[in-house]
Amino acid sequence: MTYDLLIRNGLIVDGSGMPGYRGDISVKDGIIVEIGKLSGSADRTIDAEGLVVAPGFIDNHTHFDAQVTWDPMCSSSCDHGATSVIFGNCSLSLAPVRPGSQERLSGFLSYVEAIPMEVLNTINVTWESVPDYMETLDNGLGVNVGNLMGHSAIRFYVMGEAAQERAATDEEIEEMRTIVREGMQAGALGLSVSRNAGHFDPQGVPVPALWAEEKEIFAICDVLRELGTGIIQSGGGNGAEVENGLMSRLSEATGRPVVYNTLLHNLKYPGQWKEQMAKIDETVAKGIRAYPMCTPNEITDFFTMRNTQAFRGLPTWHPILIASDEEKLRAYSDPEIRKKLHEEAIEFKIDFTPRGISRQWWNHMTVQNAMLDKNKGLEGKTIGEIAQEQGKGVIDAMLDLAVEENLDTAFLQSEVNADPEAVAEILNYPNALIGLSDGGAHVQFQAGFGYSTRLLAEWVREKQAMSLENAVKRLTFESASIFGLHDRGLVQPGKVADIVIFDPETVRPLPNEVVHDFPGGAMRMRQPAEGIRMTIVNGQVLMEDGRHVGSLPGRLLRNNHYRANSAN
Repeated sequence: MTYDLLIRNGLIVDGSGMPGYRGDISVKDGIIVEIGKLSGSADRTIDAEGLVVAPGFIDNHTHFDAQVTWDPMCSSSCDHGATSVIFGNCSLSLAPVRPGSQERLSGFLSYVEAIPMEVLNTINVTWESVPDYMETLDNGLGVNVGNLMGHSAIRFYVMGEAAQERAATDEEIEEMRTIVREGMQAGALGLSVSRNAGHFDPQGVPVPALWAEEKEIFAICDVLRELGTGIIQSGGGNGAEVENGLMSRLSEATGRPVVYNTLLHNLKYPGQWKEQMAKIDETVAKGIRAYPMCTPNEITDFFTMRNTQAFRGLPTWHPILIASDEEKLRAYSDPEIRKKLHEEAIEFKIDFTPRGISRQWWNHMTVQNAMLDKNKGLEGKTIGEIAQEQGKGVIDAMLDLAVEENLDTAFLQSEVNADPEAVAEILNYPNALIGLSDGGAHVQFQAGFGYSTRLLAEWVREKQAMSLENAVKRLTFESASIFGLHDRGLVQPGKVADIVIFDPETVRPLPNEVVHDFPGGAMRMRQPAEGIRMTIVNGQVLMEDGRHVGSLPGRLLRNNHYRANSAN
């Protein structure tokens, strides 16, 4: 047999967790054919001497719903060995959508996931239903993409503005169930809901999914039980799980896996991750599939006071954040407003716990880039240090600088996954799923695309907190199993040839870059990688040494119910 591809001499880490072994891999018609010491000929032979050959990584939590329509590579996930990405998370998706309501629906995704509206407004929305959207996606893809249906989109489609005002009627719930059923029958990978109380629209109103009663959530998720397919994903599910076991109850009621955000070390709640683990252990012991997501990334936010999520939800700050730049400058210069900001963000004279900042956030927020030469000495210092040096209050120190530099000062906030020992324990916890790149979201603040290369570089090679084989399994087979992608996630004969080849000695994420490659020249953060030699999607080379070779071999990933019924 003449193969399409023959990969020789690599260290095959097959995704199973078993020890890596040296061998050759042959590919024909997009499928892995044979593994061993092979002697056949091929249209292209790749020498992988000194390199690891592994299943393509599955970027399991992204928000590429919009970006995929103009960027079939879903960059920068493709730079880090991802051959498949999954979006539609946290109840947010771009379908279904009624004609004329595109901008309103996009506003949910824009404000929660910090994607500029001027970018989203460039999309030519030609679909209405979930199946329509999926058909739009199913051509000209670089990586494979799988979509979840967003509860907020479904609820808004059915209820209109009432979706952010009241509970749904039985008739409205049944209409939502019909939409979910149609989407699942078209092959959607699942349904996403949200319990994240920090998810607002641009007007400061909670997104539609947060208005749903448990009755509604269980009813729409029950469609997945009826069809025996799909996954349930929840934004902000950890709080609901700790409070009343909602995530595990959903999984138990439907028999479907539930994946929710998040298991992290957070300076706001430094011991909470251990409490979460104890709760999860109890759930898993009962045979219930409800798993949190975690990440090897230290989660940082890069922002200016023109556009920040850090203080979102604080009563005085929130309306300022969505105001014009001129109004921001006036407000930030006003002593009376500064006094109120101090009361809310320093003294915490509010009746809730802010989601974006810890009790001493000024000690974890640094000046990243000062615009004026005279302020360059402040770079690298925390707001707390600057306030102390200047003999000012924290709010005055921060806003004096921001106003003086016309809101262009760049700040960096780091409060999540800042404890290496805690993160190592979390990453090795078998009942959590590694991922959470958030690719396509928070595009001006952070770039988490490199969670896979960071795991391999920092936690495997440098800290030796995990074996190479286990890391690859966690990046591939585990996500493939949970999300129902049973033909992927392993390097085995008969599996789809989604493959990444990387140098274990050099693989790593490179520093974030600011680029202006979004529609209209809009700015975003991207993250290149080092050491990813080749990415193969459905048997065709997609990326080689960090460059797209021009092919578009990606496909729309569809659930098992769809594939079983399409085969008949």
